[in-house]
Amino acid sequence: MTFQLALFYFIAAVILFGALKTVTAKNPVHASLYLVLTFCMSAMMWLLMQAEFLGITLVVVYVGAVMVLFLFVVMMLNIDVEEMRKGFWRNAPAAFTVGVLMALVLIAVLLAPDTNLSVYGDMKTIPADYSNVRDLGKQLYTTYLLQFELAAVLLVLGMVAAIALVHRKSTNEKYINPADQVKVNAAEGRLRMVKMAAEVQVPKNTQPDNTENQA
Repeated sequence: MTFQLALFYFIAAVILFGALKTVTAKNPVHASLYLVLTFCMSAMMWLLMQAEFLGITLVVVYVGAVMVLFLFVVMMLNIDVEEMRKGFWRNAPAAFTVGVLMALVLIAVLLAPDTNLSVYGDMKTIPADYSNVRDLGKQLYTTYLLQFELAAVLLVLGMVAAIALVHRKSTNEKYINPADQVKVNAAEGRLRMVKMAAEVQVPKNTQPDNTENQA
């Protein structure tokens, strides 16, 4: 086994571990951190395949921007985890079925005899002036234009879902409506001075007075 193949299996194992912990983590913040780990390992996988542009883009765009935004949104939403867990086992069979079907489709595509994963053959035979960025852009906007547009629609749906979560009604007792906070001004409602009479408590002498007995 070569060093490159061993590194591939190690990175693939870490990716599977991070993806599994992202789904099964009880804390949403921990799930976001595991997803960051999965993205970083996926970027290393792209670098191992000599797709440097995709690896750097995955780190800069997803880890540096999208996941940081998700992490702050999750922390600010004050999500009621117990409320979200109520429907987990109810939807688990459907999720398991979809996952198995997707896995079977991927395995069928990879094992198909017509599948050619190495379009240009060995990576060492690629010319020195070859630009994978130009080839990637050409493939995205010609061959895979429909898939690229569908991915953009999914990202828009994720943004709409995040906005819907922000505007949902929370059952948490500590929830504070930001609109009510904005309406408060300095003159009314922010500070109220209350005048109260001072109360002085005199400590009681618990020790017996022995002066009269001595007299």
